[in-house]
Formats: sequence, structure tokens, C-alpha cells
Amino acid sequence: MKVTFPHLGNAYISIEAFLQGLGHEPITPPLGTKRTLEWGSRHSPEETCLPFKTILGNMLEGLELGADSVYMIGGWGPCRLGYYAEIQRIIIEDLGKHVEFITLEVPQGNYRLAWERLRRVFGPTSARKLIQGCRLSWAKLKVLEDVEALSLHVRPREKGPGSTSRFLHTQFQQLREVQTMSSIQQLKAQTEQGLRDLVDPRLSPEIIRVGLIGEIYTVMEPFVNLGVEERLGNLGVEVVRTISLRQWIEEHVFKNALGLYTQRSLRCSASGYLRGFVGGHGLESIAHSVDSAQRDLAGIIHIFPLSCMPEIIAQGILPQVSADKNIPILSLVVDEHAGETGFQTRLEAFVDLLQRRMRICH
Repeated sequence: MKVTFPHLGNAYISIEAFLQGLGHEPITPPLGTKRTLEWGSRHSPEETCLPFKTILGNMLEGLELGADSVYMIGGWGPCRLGYYAEIQRIIIEDLGKHVEFITLEVPQGNYRLAWERLRRVFGPTSARKLIQGCRLSWAKLKVLEDVEALSLHVRPREKGPGSTSRFLHTQFQQLREVQTMSSIQQLKAQTEQGLRDLVDPRLSPEIIRVGLIGEIYTVMEPFVNLGVEERLGNLGVEVVRTISLRQWIEEHVFKNALGLYTQRSLRCSASGYLRGFVGGHGLESIAHSVDSAQRDLAGIIHIFPLSCMPEIIAQGILPQVSADKNIPILSLVVDEHAGETGFQTRLEAFVDLLQRRMRICH
């Protein structure tokens, strides 16, 4: 099958390796553009959130490139993500495009249906090639996240504006091509050293550090969050991630399927503010904000799409967390009408606030 899929940051590099291991031909859609969003918005129900519209735009652009199948994750619970795949399938069929639509989600008792889906996913591949593809995919995802975390430390300390982003782009394209575990590790070491070489030793070590929380897709997809990590880095701020795709897969796919996943630590951190699961990453946003305050960060940025119910609940609680923990929290809501100028202005004002607080404390 020629398979397309939605973007989630640089995870497409890992997804390509996974699909190749399954015996499929990955059709990677272009990175998000104005056209992606316009196309997705045109065919989406008006009240749906920005992630739905952007993901649909990714799918339509992938089909335009010749894909005959679509892979999409599903879900259970209050978050509307569980409905995305089915609604998007109906929309695509209504547009006259008859494609294979495979939804990957943790089974809720119906293991026969889950097995049927897995059989279609595995495709015409041998066990050896499948294992190799999974190993390569996982190794690339680990490298992506480790290198990106280091880049968040380097960007506010870089010697020349934009040097970190340019270097990462070159290295990630190489990571996309390598096909052995040894070459992946070699490239990782080379990339990490290259990033360290970009640090300007003359800069002050007292860099403002800010935690980033919110709905996972909005936090991780630069097109949707208007490149918030890079914008903050260019303002001299080190971003501290609280969400990891690798961790999400480990917990919500593997552990959940085995009945081993528990939210005990999240509930403990959020105790006194939120009692339990409200869908999506609402509980995580509260728990991570409390944890971030205890990590001596200067501030927290909460970003989520317009009309996201779990994050709206979190937004209503965060002012109390901010007051109790004495940490500034900025909530940013994004939709297809979000303007870059206003977005940048709010970030600059927040960073200015944090800088003034730092000067007062010192």
C-alpha cells in the first residue's frame, strides 16, 4: 500500500521507517502550509478544532501525491480525538476518494477487531523485516527527541541567529536516509557535538527557562503552534518540554494494551486542583504545571486549540496554580485565524515579565 499519515513535528522520519518495515510505501505529505490549513478547513465542520482541520489537510495532500491508504490514530474517552478518524474517513469518501482507512487504537475488549486491523497494518512483510523496521523507527524517534531536547538548550545560547535550526534541518534529513542502527547512533553523536559547538561561551549562563504544557498535538506540531519553541529560543528563552511522543506511545499504547498504565503520579501532582481524568491532556497540563513550578522554572506557557474541552478545564484551574506556586502562566489559544504578529507580541510581553521578575529576585 501507498500510505499517507498526518504530521506531528519531525515524527514523520520515524513513521517512514515504521511503514517501510511493514512493507508499505510511505507517502509523506508536505510540511504544513497555508494551503494545508485552507484545504482542511474548507472540508471540515466549522466547529471542529485546529488539529482536526490540519490533520485532514495533511491527509488530502498525501492523497494528492498518490497515496491509496491513510493511517490515523484513534482514542477513547472524552477527547474528540476518538471521533477524528471516522469523521475524516466520511469526509474523504464524500469527496469521491475511495481509499483504505486504517485507525490504530488500543482495543477496548474487542480483540478480534484489533487483530483484523493489525493484519491490514502488517501488510506483505516478513517477521525479520518487521522487527528491523520497528527497531529503526524506535531508534530514530529516540534520537529525534534527544536531539530536539538538546537544541532547546542550545538555541537561546547560539552563536548566530538561526544556526541551530539550520543545522537541525540538515541533520534530520540525514537521519531520514540512514538505515542501520550503527549509522543512527553515529549520526546522533555527530549531531549532539555539532549542537554543542554552536553554543556561544560569552553569553550569560543565566538563561530564562520556561515549561511548555498543553494538548499534545498543539505542543508538538510547529505549524499549529506557530513555531513557539523556536520563537522563544530566539527571544533568549530555554524551553523545557513536558510532553514526549515516545513516552505517550509507551504509556498509552504498550502499557495501556497490557493493562499496566496508571495515572497515579499525575493524579498525585494535580491533587488539590483536579481529581482525575478529563480527557486529552487536561490532567497532564495541571500535573505538569505543578511539577514545573517545583523544578524552579521561571514561567509556564499553556498552549491549546480553540474549543478543546480538556484544556479549557485546565485553563480555568491554572490561575490558582499560578497564585499558589508563585509562577507566571500564559495561556495561548490557537485556531486557523491566529495571527503571527499578535502571537509574537504576547510571547515578547511574557518574556519581558519573566526578565523583570528575574532582575528583582537577583
